[in-house]
Amino acid sequence: MEHLAFEIDSREEGGPPRPPVLVGAVGSGNLEVLVEPGGTAAGRCRVEVHTSAGGFGAVWEAVLRDFAERHPVAGLSLAVNDGGATPAVVSLRLGQALREYRGRDR
Repeated sequence: MEHLAFEIDSREEGGPPRPPVLVGAVGSGNLEVLVEPGGTAAGRCRVEVHTSAGGFGAVWEAVLRDFAERHPVAGLSLAVNDGGATPAVVSLRLGQALREYRGRDR
């Protein structure tokens, strides 16, 4: 199991903090994502990844930075438990988690 931690620049959504949200399920080719208000510096998002596939830190960082460029996630903390998901599945699950956290389509 590999543990990765990132602080990623992003824009902020604003609004009051919401209760944490957990989506997905760890299993073959899947992952779960927890979204909660984070104690990060302004304009940043904290992401922790626990993955069974070691050696892919650069890929994780690229996928997470791309997601943060497309979605306002500053001020949030994301925890990802990965069971071997592909980058496309990671992006889809992150989007699902963010939509559920915000309580509306984004």
